[in-house]
Amino acid sequence: MTVLIAYATKYGATREVAEVVAEVLADGGVECEVRDAGDMRDISEYSAVVLGSALYYFMLHGDAKRFLARNRKALAGMPVALFALGPFSDTPDEMSSARGTVDKYLAKADWLTPVAVAVFGGRHDPDNLRFPDNNPAMRKMPPSDARNWDTIRAWAATLPPLLGVSA
Repeated sequence: MTVLIAYATKYGATREVAEVVAEVLADGGVECEVRDAGDMRDISEYSAVVLGSALYYFMLHGDAKRFLARNRKALAGMPVALFALGPFSDTPDEMSSARGTVDKYLAKADWLTPVAVAVFGGRHDPDNLRFPDNNPAMRKMPPSDARNWDTIRAWAATLPPLLGVSA
């Protein structure tokens, strides 16, 4: 029973979180595979899915939305956990706003009932921005990394029984 850890990222921060989630699961004896959500066409070989998405401009990353749409039928029949990265700081207001973005998407995707949902702080590196993110306002923002690795690891450690893959 292999768990797919799929991620949708633009600058790599969500992939790094997906790799840590996989590491925690593997340390617990769970077989898992980390893959780019944009590359996944057939998920039938997996017993469960953890999907990570960056949040951009109050939306899930396009690859995450396409992954969900493409695999809707398979996902409806298996345990799915979802995490999102977005705010550049972990203030309550920013985290609440990001969670609201995820909740709005889930309300529209009524066929999807994740066994776990989490929102984590994201990373901002103004020196590596590409169009359209390299606008003056985004470039003026200071670099930040609001990912709390202890919180991410703790969340990942709760997943095996929820995904039905306890070692």
